[in-house]
This record gives sequence, C-alpha cells and structure tokens, in this order.
Amino acid sequence: MRNTEDISGYHAHVYWTDDRERAEAAEIREELGKRFNVALGRWHDKPVGPHPRHSYQVAFSTEEFSKIVPWFMLNRRDLVIFIHPITDDAYTDHRDYPIWLGNKLELNLEVLPRKYTENQANEIPRSV
Repeated sequence: MRNTEDISGYHAHVYWTDDRERAEAAEIREELGKRFNVALGRWHDKPVGPHPRHSYQVAFSTEEFSKIVPWFMLNRRDLVIFIHPITDDAYTDHRDYPIWLGNKLELNLEVLPRKYTENQANEIPRSV
C-alpha cells in the first residue's frame, strides 16, 4: 500500500482537437490562472509525450486538489481533462492513478520511464 504523502502534487492536461475547443481551453486556462494557485504550462498544438491530443498542462499542489478538480468537473465543457498525481513513478502515475473527466483516451505510455520496486522487479517475466 502507498501513502498519500507519496504524492508531491498533480498535473492536469486539458485536451482539445479543433479551433472551437482551443478557444474553450483558453477560457478555462484564463480562469484557472485567476482563481487558483497553479503553474500553467505551454500550449502544445500537437500531441506531445504520452498525450494523444493538443494540450496544455496545469500543475498544482496537493492542497489545491480539492478546489481545482471540482471546478474542472463543473467547468470543463466538452473538453477531456486528464489528471494524475506526481510521485516518483511517472509511468504508474499516468497508467494506474489518473482521473479522466470526459472520455478516456489512449495514452502513449511507452515514452514514459518505468520504475519498479524490488518486489515488482522480481515479478517481471525474464527470458530463459
């Protein structure tokens, strides 16, 4: 079992596919910056890293989680928002611990580094 103290913060990724959705994402971004203590990442007008759509990242603290996530729920419009914790394992953060607001999308997890605990490493199939 992991402790919630393993979470140092969160990332939310706001996705869009066309100019209309990008305009909505811009409005959401502006409000986030006004209302909350967040770090707003760059705009990516193409898929970047594991993310399958255009996006920007919003970084926030564990203390802000209970304010930001409900706000996203009520204000995301039709946009897909992917939220994950930040621990010492980016691969697992994206694969096992996310919250999806809207339709779940397929991530390109192969670009993320993997970290295994000693027990997990012993369970990895090895070639003979």
